Amino acid sequence: MTKWRWRKELLSERRRVPASVRFAEAMSLSSHLTGGRVVFPGQTVCAFVPIASEPGSVQMLDDLNDYGARVLLPIVTGNGPLEWSFYAGRDALRPGPYGLREPIGEVLGTSALRIADLVLVPALAVDRNGVRLGRGAGHYDQSLPLASNGTEIVAVVRDQEIFEELPSEPHDVRMTAVLTPNRGLLRFV
Repeated sequence: MTKWRWRKELLSERRRVPASVRFAEAMSLSSHLTGGRVVFPGQTVCAFVPIASEPGSVQMLDDLNDYGARVLLPIVTGNGPLEWSFYAGRDALRPGPYGLREPIGEVLGTSALRIADLVLVPALAVDRNGVRLGRGAGHYDQSLPLASNGTEIVAVVRDQEIFEELPSEPHDVRMTAVLTPNRGLLRFV
């Protein structure tokens, strides 16, 4: 099956998930992140503001801040790598391209990814080899190589969105782990 077909089917499945289930999953993801096994106070976490039916929530970002992590969010500028800015709360977000919400603070540039201890990456699915299926714009595949060696790169998906094998291309950046609501953090060997 092609990437396009995978995206279409996965997005259709996500749209059918009730809001109450998405809310419970978001709270579970937040609990995994701040429970002392994934993120630690003082670390820098690159995250994202979920859109539509993506797993997670703005509350998860608030919880990370309250836990003592520094949270960076992406800013889309053109077709290149993502820029980054610190998350300063939900009132400090503005509309961005693709229906995203972006921070209004100082833009730190593409190299800010180098200070991340952990990068949470939105994904439609991931396979057991760390192949991530995104929405297809390529911003993360251009950005993730800028992270420092050893940085944990984690796809965030629903439990049902882990597959045996997904289509991949040479430019696809492999994830080092996946975070799901019920399983928590699973590292790829």
